[in-house]
Amino acid sequence: MNQPLADRIRPKTLEDYVSQRHLVGKEGSLTHHIKRGIIPSLILWGPPGTGKTTLANIIANESERPFYTLSAINSGVKDIREVIDKAKQSGGLFTSKNPILFIDEIHRFSKSQQDSLLAAVEKGWVTLIGATTENPSFEVIPALLSRCQVYVLNAFGKEDLELLLKRAIKEDELLKLKKIKLKETEALLKLSGGDGRKLLNIFELVVNSEEKNTITITDEMVLSKVQKNTVLYDKTGEQHYDIISAFIKSIRGSDPNAAVYWLARMIEGGEDVKFIARRLLISASEDIGLANPTALVIANATFSAVSTIGYPEARILLSQCAVYLATSPKSNASYMAIKKAQQKVKETGDLSVPLALRNAPTKLMKDLGYGEEYKYAHDYNNNFVEAEYLPEEISATTFYHPGNNTRENAIKDFLKNRWKEKYDL
Repeated sequence: MNQPLADRIRPKTLEDYVSQRHLVGKEGSLTHHIKRGIIPSLILWGPPGTGKTTLANIIANESERPFYTLSAINSGVKDIREVIDKAKQSGGLFTSKNPILFIDEIHRFSKSQQDSLLAAVEKGWVTLIGATTENPSFEVIPALLSRCQVYVLNAFGKEDLELLLKRAIKEDELLKLKKIKLKETEALLKLSGGDGRKLLNIFELVVNSEEKNTITITDEMVLSKVQKNTVLYDKTGEQHYDIISAFIKSIRGSDPNAAVYWLARMIEGGEDVKFIARRLLISASEDIGLANPTALVIANATFSAVSTIGYPEARILLSQCAVYLATSPKSNASYMAIKKAQQKVKETGDLSVPLALRNAPTKLMKDLGYGEEYKYAHDYNNNFVEAEYLPEEISATTFYHPGNNTRENAIKDFLKNRWKEKYDL
């Protein structure tokens, strides 16, 4: 039997589905829809191996709908139209039993391919379920995205991964032929990176490499087996996120040589040029930020340029940008500022906007005092007047702490001169 372990033990019911409790748990955002059988068109967005395809199959089974599937890798507009025609014949128009059309890796569809789905989704001929590892805001056309609900799937946690292993040993007919003991699982969990499919693939590789029927799984054993079976980079496979992670961490660590090496690995593996350029954009802001604001300009220009010219010349632009970012001063101060601010919002909820800062477009609002105490900064010396711009409950909270670099040291001096002792800088 050549069927992979992950396929052999793929859950068929919601009760057997592992992880994503925020979506399919008792109070999950998808649970109510699935139980009632009223399914909206939706996009499942998450890392590889988090159960997107499995969830789509379960939704179809639980709601008793015809299920059609396409892969964006090898399907064209003709294939889409053929499936839609079949779906129109098999389901009642505008009924709760509309067929489900599942498209794996929908981010790989071109604009024209995505356009061909619009009428079917809008007129209710099919309920679309798309799966993607990429941010749908970038990869799905606005017209289609506006007709779909987006649900985010998370990488598996430790408990979920261990449950997968135990279930595989208990339920898989081939594994039950052997006596397997999980003495240590840390290596398996680390190598999986939260990818359930990758975990099961590695586990199966380790088990199949042993001729004896009694097998004790240890970390040392797993590492030795996996190192001997290292696979080449595959943009649709398991090393996709490992390589991009190494690339970004090399840039963050100011190592241009390593950055170019991992870039070459991705290019030789046929990685999508926009995928790489998009990560450079993120790094320019997250890891460099105000230490060198030009980095974001360079990364944005690179994204625009490589999107126009493509491979093979795009490799030169990507290399130039990667080296520039790697050799730039680093600061994550802006990244940490928004992270802290979001955390504060979660902790304090929707605090009221101070009256002085509120918009007052009508006479009634002005009479109520909206904007009455607002001090217009440009009316004061140096275009600055000390005032409170945060809600009273979190007055004088500091989110942004300038980094220790030439550019942000100047920002620190600027803020100190303005705010004196108000903010802890």
